[in-house]
Amino acid sequence: MSSSVIAATLYTVRQFTQTKAELASTLKKVKSIGYDAVQLSALGPIDTKELKNMLDGEGLTVAATHTDYRLLRDEPQKVIDEHQLLGCKYVAIGSIPAEYRHEEGYHQFAREASEVAGRLRESGLIFGYHNHSFELEKFGERTALEILYAESDPELFTSEIDTYWIQHGGGDPALWIRSLKGRAPLVHLKDMTVKDGQPIFAEVGEGNLNWPYILDACREAGVLWYIVEQDICQRDPFESLALSLRNLKAMGLS
Repeated sequence: MSSSVIAATLYTVRQFTQTKAELASTLKKVKSIGYDAVQLSALGPIDTKELKNMLDGEGLTVAATHTDYRLLRDEPQKVIDEHQLLGCKYVAIGSIPAEYRHEEGYHQFAREASEVAGRLRESGLIFGYHNHSFELEKFGERTALEILYAESDPELFTSEIDTYWIQHGGGDPALWIRSLKGRAPLVHLKDMTVKDGQPIFAEVGEGNLNWPYILDACREAGVLWYIVEQDICQRDPFESLALSLRNLKAMGLS
């Protein structure tokens, strides 16, 4: 188990994880940058045992995964077996399927995903929900994200708040994290800056988000894994991961 609380999601370097050779090289680079844990996301095809051997060879812990919701719903035992082999208990979805992205769909998903999460919990896995900004659309008095957390089972349906996307949708990342105290084991850390009048992704600490406030909220909420992600990088993505890690350590995370 990693002694660090910081992980790198491999989605940031997804163009370098599509073959076995690329993935092996990428894991080595991520480790050399200083990360001891990763979130598995957007990998090319690879056998789970072979992946486990690669990770062990680099001394990397799997903090969490992003797994397609349909696989969780339709083939839960496959997901359970793979995560148990990887020694990973946090399984999050990268995005809610498009067919649920309407008012009734959010109500339905909250109920349905709670049932899916219950099946996973029986085998020791914890379901997490990763947001974008579209869930901050309001339906009446509540946003879709409020519906999801209000109508799902708080013991089963946990959060993976994405700081950039909350800000992008007009929300306050720290307030959202605080509101989910006790059900926020994971958080996605990414920054936002402005270029040519448009919001763009930035390395943590290089943009405009209020990181002291956000990190205080994470501590208060009981976040266990601080996961660095950057959807689009303005420099080499490995350099972006390194810069975010340096900045987070300077802010007091280890």
